[in-house]
Amino acid sequence: MNRYHLKHTTEFLYDGPVSESYNEVRLRPIHDDRQSCLSFRLTTAPASRGTAYRDALGNWAHQFNVLAEHRQLKVEAESVVLVHEATNGVHDPTTLAEFDAHKNEMDEENFDFVAPTAYVPHLGALREIIRAAECMCDGTVEGFALAASDLIHQRFRYVKGATHVHSSIEDSLTVGAGVCQDFAHLLLGVLRMRGIPGRYVSGYLVPGDAGSPNAKQEEVIGGQASHAWTEVLTPSNGWMALDPTLGGPVGLRHVRVAYGRDYGDAAPVRGVYKGHAGQSLAVDVRVRPVLDDEGREQLNKTSSPPPVAPVIVERPQQPPQQQQ
Repeated sequence: MNRYHLKHTTEFLYDGPVSESYNEVRLRPIHDDRQSCLSFRLTTAPASRGTAYRDALGNWAHQFNVLAEHRQLKVEAESVVLVHEATNGVHDPTTLAEFDAHKNEMDEENFDFVAPTAYVPHLGALREIIRAAECMCDGTVEGFALAASDLIHQRFRYVKGATHVHSSIEDSLTVGAGVCQDFAHLLLGVLRMRGIPGRYVSGYLVPGDAGSPNAKQEEVIGGQASHAWTEVLTPSNGWMALDPTLGGPVGLRHVRVAYGRDYGDAAPVRGVYKGHAGQSLAVDVRVRPVLDDEGREQLNKTSSPPPVAPVIVERPQQPPQQQQ
């Protein structure tokens, strides 16, 4: 069964009163020919009225404000998603040499996905991985991407705390470790320096069978926070998804939420508030198969009291969530 129930809860706790909290979230799963978002509900405590729009990359973004004084903010997104079986795609035979002959055309059409960013700068240290991937692969664009993903999976250790939410690939290259956010950025760096368009994917990993070889790693990655991986644009077959954290192509247990040039475009939750209080962040993600074979899911309703009068002080930043 490829139908999943997702519940993503983010809670900000403040050690004093704050106000005028302005927030934007990207938590609604993507709905397209590969994945259907069957239901979605976003609630906040204190309660708020929000607006939604599609950003430049096609992601659903929701904005909401909590103007009154409050000491905690809870954001809960609940959804049901059906991931469709992939059609058996044919291997893209386009060689790297053939791709290079039309590289300028690809750069013009997909500039945002080949240009360097703050998280994914073009670094000389990536050239060795590029050379190794070229030697390992079958000479095709698709083969190069698969080899690069495998190399990153093999060479870098998954270590929570090795990097932070604002780390660029320079940090993970230095320490040889990171989390899924870093692994996705590393693969993007290799692809883009080779001239191949790549995009960042924010989403969730549904834990698999406890007896599978990756079960323990998947439990750590998928059971704590949102996940991230990479999609590479192949000349003939379009976007191909790869998970360098787990190693290998993306399967039916990967649920897509947002695309971006890097994490900055697809951050699940971001915002600002006014107040002198310190803060702490707690994130809880629950992902499980939906048991209803008829496709129906009843989402629990939540409610909270209306906000009270606001007060104004200074403006620190809400701490963003690193994708684990």
